[in-house]
Amino acid sequence: MLDINFIRNNRKLVEENNKKRNSKVRVDEILDLDEKRRKLITEIDSLKSQQNKRSKKKPSASEIVQLKKLASKIEKAEKELKKIEDELFEKMSWLPNLLDPEVPLGKSDEDNVPIKYWGDVPKFNFEPLSHQELGEALDIIDIQRAAKITGSRFYFLKNEGVLLRLALINFAFDYLKKQGFILMSTPHLAKEQTLFGTGYLPFFKDDIYKLENEDLSLIGTSEQTLVAYHQDEILSELELPKLYSAYSQCFRIEAGSYGKDTKGIFRVHEFMKVEQIVLCKPEEIEQYHQKCLQNEEAFLKALEIPYRVVLICSGDMGAPGYKKYDVEAWFPSQNKYREVTSNTNLTDYQTRRLNIRYRQKDGSLIFPYTISATALTDRHLIAILENYQQSDGSIKIPKVLIPYLNGLEVIKR
Repeated sequence: MLDINFIRNNRKLVEENNKKRNSKVRVDEILDLDEKRRKLITEIDSLKSQQNKRSKKKPSASEIVQLKKLASKIEKAEKELKKIEDELFEKMSWLPNLLDPEVPLGKSDEDNVPIKYWGDVPKFNFEPLSHQELGEALDIIDIQRAAKITGSRFYFLKNEGVLLRLALINFAFDYLKKQGFILMSTPHLAKEQTLFGTGYLPFFKDDIYKLENEDLSLIGTSEQTLVAYHQDEILSELELPKLYSAYSQCFRIEAGSYGKDTKGIFRVHEFMKVEQIVLCKPEEIEQYHQKCLQNEEAFLKALEIPYRVVLICSGDMGAPGYKKYDVEAWFPSQNKYREVTSNTNLTDYQTRRLNIRYRQKDGSLIFPYTISATALTDRHLIAILENYQQSDGSIKIPKVLIPYLNGLEVIKR
């Protein structure tokens, strides 16, 4: 959430930013409400001051009448203030974050800008199969039976598929622990305030599985619980940076994805993800944005899967983001790169909403900045299936994962 003082002093900048991000929030309406709010606060303070002065001595009958009138005015003004504050909060909740000057302008993912390529795409002397075809033939993925139980876009992992997922998780945790990340196991449910605080509400309401008659929803990412871990806390400057990583199942309705990626398990309602979360001082944010990106690249390099890094354009970035990279792995069956991880600099957009602050050496309180970056997901698993497939339908195991699979080198039937 943007600071109201910043909006007052930078009206044109915020309006221009809204245009770039296709936001329909009107800054003039926010400032009008803010002006009304400040006037009402001044009025209420004046009325209460009069009330206090008159209440210091025993009032006469006429003064009692005046005190009642004052109390009535205060009550009426406070109700009006509450109404205005609620309306102001609602409008400010929909304001997107500012954009880094380096973010390319664009309307969709077609306008994202590739900035780096790594690795040579595999060349097969046979027609490569999709991960679904490979997984079903090897009895490590079962989509049909999952559909009977939960409907479309769900799946069972079986046999070596389960072991391969666990190997990826353990490999990622071993690496991230060496990088100084604190490993976490997080709840899979979160309150509405948590989802609002991390910027998923109100923007992604239609993508969230909410429990009926409960102030709880299934998380779409462990980012939501990890960033909110320090909600309403004041940290010490010496505690920063905070580096967290968690494995979790993630749940998404995938609203708006009808007809997209209907085959296989590339786009599903539940999946595994290992997350990287950083809370740091503002002046350190670029350093840790790049550090998390290097970690994402390191995983794919270690797995020897070709990839590219993409700078996300203004029209393809979620409202809380300031600057975002996607890392896209090569998928032979689609003959193109597809997103496997993302990495977003969110500045203080989340910490303002969650009231997370830290005390500087001079005693002043400011909001830390946050990074949310995927380490790996089940998309890494299916990228392995496709890039390491053999002509007989078997799958070679990436060398780096063999120790995590008790020496297993090939998945075959």
